[in-house]
Amino acid sequence: MTEAKPYWDPGRVSRYTRFSALMRLVRIEHTLFSLPFAYAGAVLAYAAGLGWWQALWIGLAVLGLRTAAMSFNNIADLDIDRLNPRTAKRPLVTGAVRLRDAWLLVIIGSLLYYASAAALNRYALVLSPVLWLLAMTYPYAKRVHWLPHIHLGLVLGFVVFGGAVATYGAVARSLGDVLAHIPWVYVVAVALWVAGFDTYYAIMDMDFDKRMGLGSIPARLGARGALWASRVMHLVTAVLLVASIPLYRLGAIGAAGIAIGVLLLMYQHVLLARGGLEAIPRAFNTNLALGLVIGLSVLIDKLLLIL
Repeated sequence: MTEAKPYWDPGRVSRYTRFSALMRLVRIEHTLFSLPFAYAGAVLAYAAGLGWWQALWIGLAVLGLRTAAMSFNNIADLDIDRLNPRTAKRPLVTGAVRLRDAWLLVIIGSLLYYASAAALNRYALVLSPVLWLLAMTYPYAKRVHWLPHIHLGLVLGFVVFGGAVATYGAVARSLGDVLAHIPWVYVVAVALWVAGFDTYYAIMDMDFDKRMGLGSIPARLGARGALWASRVMHLVTAVLLVASIPLYRLGAIGAAGIAIGVLLLMYQHVLLARGGLEAIPRAFNTNLALGLVIGLSVLIDKLLLIL
């Protein structure tokens, strides 16, 4: 098994303007990556409840939460990122973004998130602290246990949860009614998918995590064990996604999107099996396409049914 390229980091900056450095800090593309899951959750719970205003507030809520969470993640990990050669070019480490600006983004993003939740419905507002706390506590997971990848997966999985509350919460009779209409199978599928790719991504920091006493599956099980853990999580992801087709009455578009997504999952592990750890960047980047294909196909599929 070949050695991973140790300095590949999608969060690094080289040449930058202040604006581009801020966008790199919050990884604005991750917001675009998350949005389809919020909208998929919205239509799986209550497609008729997704109007233009609801779509706008959902988008702003995701933007706010992701901005706050990514900014705080960089703040909380600043001491670690300074010591890790792989993350030494991140915006806060290099000074491309000032600490006070990062804190300002945390505050602005949080206010936007809570304001958007309040604009959607009362259950969205009541449940909004759950998602916020889940996202904001993620940086500390690796300091406490060796499964931070599951924590990260739950953060993305609960984006689906949030989308469902945003639509069904407007007509729900009770909090229990809201929770009963969450597409839990889809939530878990997204959570395990994210946890799976984050597990093999973390192999690049395996030796550093061991030296620093930080928790991760690669640090606990080694590179080979981490790859197997990732395969198992993605196998369960594929099973749940396929099961969601009849469960949520998806049509041809949704089924086709899920089929492509499952193939992309398999392709990641083919890359890793053939290229070893050096293939981690290529495998990891396929997830951008995978997320868009599955999320958008489910969204389009359910919306066409009500048009």
